Amino acid sequence: MSARSQDCWPNSQHQGPTLTLLNKPQSPPVQTMAEIDYSSTPDEALVKASQKGDMGAFEELVARHRDKIYARAFSMMRNEDEAVDLSQEAWVKGWQRLKQFQGESSFVTWMTRIVINLCLDQLRKQKRQRAESIEHLEEELGGVERQMPTVTVNPTAGLERSELRKRIDEALAKLSYEHRTVLILHEFEDLEYKEIAKRMECSIGTVMSRLFYARRKMANLMMSWKREHQS
Repeated sequence: MSARSQDCWPNSQHQGPTLTLLNKPQSPPVQTMAEIDYSSTPDEALVKASQKGDMGAFEELVARHRDKIYARAFSMMRNEDEAVDLSQEAWVKGWQRLKQFQGESSFVTWMTRIVINLCLDQLRKQKRQRAESIEHLEEELGGVERQMPTVTVNPTAGLERSELRKRIDEALAKLSYEHRTVLILHEFEDLEYKEIAKRMECSIGTVMSRLFYARRKMANLMMSWKREHQS
């Protein structure tokens, strides 16, 4: 998470835009963060307390998971300002919808789904504002590539984890919106083709095609970097 994004979050001396947007429910006063130490409280207990109107408990959840939520937004938007805005909006929606959370998944997984949906909505808006590219039209009309096998390579074995993370991030930035999004949803979020197609508003065949091209381009980018690294 960048220094810029960290500056946008509330701390002990300054309450940032995220939590100031949260509307506290009309309920009896509860103890605040200054009165309760939540550091060792499990997420499940914090969620239950938050559902009863305990803003302090929710602030602890934000503090624990804001980096992951921001990182997911940035991985999709590739823009710090948009990632900050959308991750903050996700926390607002998380507070507003908290009573709908039933615990079928972990809290952070639930929040990740919220921010992904917000990013997809924003990316769709941006996409409608620009003409569709020739590459996109070829993918929608093409059919042969959909039957091609998945390209699986591992060109990064033995690389330092931090350096690898950086190179993967740079490679993702070079992918188109469609390729980057489908790769993140399938490889990082483990969503099935049907769910990805629903979220991206396209056919399953298009998802398969985009995933094939995304994997191939990522593999080429990583192989190219490895050759430079070894030379």
